[in-house]
Amino acid sequence: MDMNPILDASFSADDSLPLYLQLASLIRRCISSGLLKPGDQLPSESELCRHFTISRSTVRQALKELEEQGLILRRQGLGSFVAEPKLHRRSENIYSFTSEATAMGRKPGSRLLSFEVIRPSEDIRRLMELSDENVEVYRFTRIRLVDEMPLMLETSYYPCYIYPGLTRELVQTHSFYSLLLERGVVPGTAMDVYEAIRLDRTEADLLATKPGSAGFNHQRVTRAEDGTVFELTQSVMRGDRTKLEVTLQRSGVSFARSFEN
Repeated sequence: MDMNPILDASFSADDSLPLYLQLASLIRRCISSGLLKPGDQLPSESELCRHFTISRSTVRQALKELEEQGLILRRQGLGSFVAEPKLHRRSENIYSFTSEATAMGRKPGSRLLSFEVIRPSEDIRRLMELSDENVEVYRFTRIRLVDEMPLMLETSYYPCYIYPGLTRELVQTHSFYSLLLERGVVPGTAMDVYEAIRLDRTEADLLATKPGSAGFNHQRVTRAEDGTVFELTQSVMRGDRTKLEVTLQRSGVSFARSFEN
């Protein structure tokens, strides 16, 4: 019988990230990479405790985290299982444009306009909480497409140290979030800011619409599970094809973004 891929992995107890988050991240990577498929059973709590030399409360906290994200199902007396795709609320979906569009049944696409390694300006370093003036970041600008129609002009910044050796070809052929997940970089939280604007001529030409059309300026700062900023994205998007919906409830506020025809 093959060893469960979770038990074929390891993490460092010396890491500053809490142990339960490290275990949850490890299991999440096994699921997102396809090593674990829907219906596959996870190792038992006792197996996880024994293999990773951690407490049962740590294991239960990690499994609770994954269950709340819709990644696993816990069945009384039977154990924990990978959830079917329709139940997945994979963490990267709320951050990744590719996953976001695909989840809506739309066809995502990108056209890479530029890719370079730069030393960021003081404003960019401040937003990314980079204290080293000599740090280098990747900067790439893309036109994001939905069903082959231009939707947004997006410029993204990532510290080079999170993915050494990134190339223009990789950015053109892969979802960068999928590459980051392979390196163990898992989104934790993101702060979005939207501002209503009118598109200038250059922006309108790139987005195949008229100058002066309504649009949004969008800025996102994304943190990994350990709280460090790993992404800054600044975008201009067409207002006629983007719908923002905010729902107010007693339990809090929920936000949804959809792409119109």
